[in-house]
Amino acid sequence: MSAAPTLSDAPAPTASGNRSIIAILLVAAFTVILNETTMNVALPAIMADFDVTERIAQWLTTAFMLTMAVVIPITGWLIDRFTTRQVFVTAMVLFCLGTLVCAVAPSFALLLTGRIVQASGTAMMMPLLMTTIMNLVPPHSRGAVLGNISLVIAVAPAVGPTLSGFLLQLGSWHFIFLTVLPIALLMLALGVWKLRNTGDHRLTPLDPASIALTALGFGPLIFGMSMLGEGGGGEGGAAWEAPVALVAGLVFLALFVWRQLRLQRTDTALLDLRVFRHGTFTVALTMMALGMMALFGSVIMLPLLLQRSFGLEPIQVGLMMLPGGIMMGLIGPIAGRLYDRFGPRVLVIPASFVVLGVFWFFSTLTLATPWWAVMLGHMTLSTSFAFMFTPLFTVALGLLPRPLYSHGSAVVGTIQQVAGAAGTALFVTVFSTMSDAALAQGLPDAAALLSGSHWAFLFAGGVWVLAVVASFFVRKPADVDGDLPVGVH
Repeated sequence: MSAAPTLSDAPAPTASGNRSIIAILLVAAFTVILNETTMNVALPAIMADFDVTERIAQWLTTAFMLTMAVVIPITGWLIDRFTTRQVFVTAMVLFCLGTLVCAVAPSFALLLTGRIVQASGTAMMMPLLMTTIMNLVPPHSRGAVLGNISLVIAVAPAVGPTLSGFLLQLGSWHFIFLTVLPIALLMLALGVWKLRNTGDHRLTPLDPASIALTALGFGPLIFGMSMLGEGGGGEGGAAWEAPVALVAGLVFLALFVWRQLRLQRTDTALLDLRVFRHGTFTVALTMMALGMMALFGSVIMLPLLLQRSFGLEPIQVGLMMLPGGIMMGLIGPIAGRLYDRFGPRVLVIPASFVVLGVFWFFSTLTLATPWWAVMLGHMTLSTSFAFMFTPLFTVALGLLPRPLYSHGSAVVGTIQQVAGAAGTALFVTVFSTMSDAALAQGLPDAAALLSGSHWAFLFAGGVWVLAVVASFFVRKPADVDGDLPVGVH
């Protein structure tokens, strides 16, 4: 068996240098992920400025998700092949360029192009952050450091709509990009100045067929799910678009998996799927996927209910959802330290039962339920996820030998995107179907929407039972030999 040659990086940074590297990557990742959710509030203003329909404007979000889903699987190869600084600079240059294009875009087409370029850079940041932490931080303290990732995956998306709403009060949607751009440029400059290379890098050849199958597999899959999340074909869309895209995506995804399994024999896979040979990695990843489905589905469902059933204004809804995101970010590092001391099960098992209880509570909401009870329910849900995500991240990646860190991080990032889109699609599909049935029975609009949400949350609770069962099989990994060759079977 031939193994890809390796390149040794620069000498390992000092402990203080390690902290600087991780801090720069955390702030940069926060900045780029924050940008992912800023468009939701700005869509009406953009529709008015460019005279486009909601279906066309929605492509600013859909295209971002599609690009993320296509680029993230490639980052395992990128991190293997290039140095930490090279990948970081490439990611931030793409993000800054895309942000600048969006800020000055005179047409919708150019704005959409800028969003796609932004997403290309954004997709590289989370796998790079997770891989770097795994390379720099010893196993006994990884939980505390990985807990900071919750600041990125939870607080940034939660703050995004609130920030964009505030900026829209001050002026044009251009302000959103003009505010983000200086921060991104600052992080790029700090990265060029401070970042040092970590880990060993292999001269793995690039497989064009794998890249094509990545685009043909994950692209249509995410597109089909996003179409379902819009309620089928969407405004002006055909009903056949979503199922055809889903089937096509699954077929090409199967071909992608087959291709990777063949390339693994010579250690040249674009995305090494041997990470799934570690049983607990698969269990932890399954729980993370279910958690992402529940999180994204809830984030879609609750604002919809609060506005259309409870009659709240968008700014009120944004402020109500913000504490949950902040709680998740604050609890993440605490959960990481508890994981380092006690292991995952004492955190994951109780939290999974609490999530199940919150879904039951949301399935009993009435028009008389006070707004603060819904906010507390969301805060409880977010806190529970914080106690789960940090241990699950640490368990999944901690099980892998060092040469598989980058591929494991890319798999986690890919599953996050797919699970988020799937959760949104499933929630909205159940919600729409059951709301329509209630309307047909003569219920008023607000009551029908509430009835549909009951079924959606009950469905989510039913699926979540799988996560509760899986939580009993999560184990803290023993120290893994970081020098284990990738080619070892």
